[in-house]
Amino acid sequence: MIEARQLVRRYGDFVAVADVSFRIEPGEVVGLLGHNGAGKTTIMKMLTGYLQPDSGSVLVDGVEVESDPLTVQAGLGYLPENLPLYPELTIVDYLRYVADLRGVDARTTVPAAIEATELGDKALQPINTLSRGYRQRVGVAQAILHKPSIVILDEPTSGLDPTQTHEMRRLITAMSESATVILSTHIMQEVSAMCTRALILRGGRLVLDEKLEDLEQSRQVVVKTRADADLSGIVAAGDTLSGGSGVWTVTVAEDPAQACARLTKAMVALDLPVYQITPARRDLETLFREVNEEA
Repeated sequence: MIEARQLVRRYGDFVAVADVSFRIEPGEVVGLLGHNGAGKTTIMKMLTGYLQPDSGSVLVDGVEVESDPLTVQAGLGYLPENLPLYPELTIVDYLRYVADLRGVDARTTVPAAIEATELGDKALQPINTLSRGYRQRVGVAQAILHKPSIVILDEPTSGLDPTQTHEMRRLITAMSESATVILSTHIMQEVSAMCTRALILRGGRLVLDEKLEDLEQSRQVVVKTRADADLSGIVAAGDTLSGGSGVWTVTVAEDPAQACARLTKAMVALDLPVYQITPARRDLETLFREVNEEA
């Protein structure tokens, strides 16, 4: 379990992260979402112990990162946005070097990491001959080499073409079967495709923390009926009615599923035909835009 408590980080007079708190449970796949400069990378560096917060703390399985970073880092894999690779080394030599740094047996861990990331056909090539997509795979390989229980990935699909992005998504999905994954990105589609929960940052502050299935729900119900039907009689106190010509939107105070049942009964009582009545859903991109427009 990862727990961030009131994290604050400044760069001079600039506040990059302001009073951010959250908990991530084992097995979750969490997207850290925000515009460039929202504080995503700074938070990830504090989670890994690379940066110390000006105030606040990070605990991983009850161990405070600042007090005992080596213990935490032993069970953590990290892919920074710009991974420092050694271009003259082959993939195998580089991963052997990482295994030595990690204190794990290269004879077993390196072949397993190469197989997991499908780097076998490039394993003996120098890193400077690889495409960006393959270099990203090498980055993932070094992050999972020691079989960590937590994997943190900063912009893992940045600069990849659609085919490479698809392969990276596959790798991350496979990774999530045995590890907690935190994925930083400014691309909403990546979060929708791979994550079960989203943390949205704006200006260094955490403005939303929700499971994807919950945050995509809105407090609106879409009602389709006869074009000349008058729905003013079905709304209750607290409801807002908009639309017309047979397609109406009712903004409700209660759970939308319960509102559907209430509105259906009201329409039947008024002898109004119900062609369709369903909770409205928002995609993540729409929600992200709404959150940032509140600034």
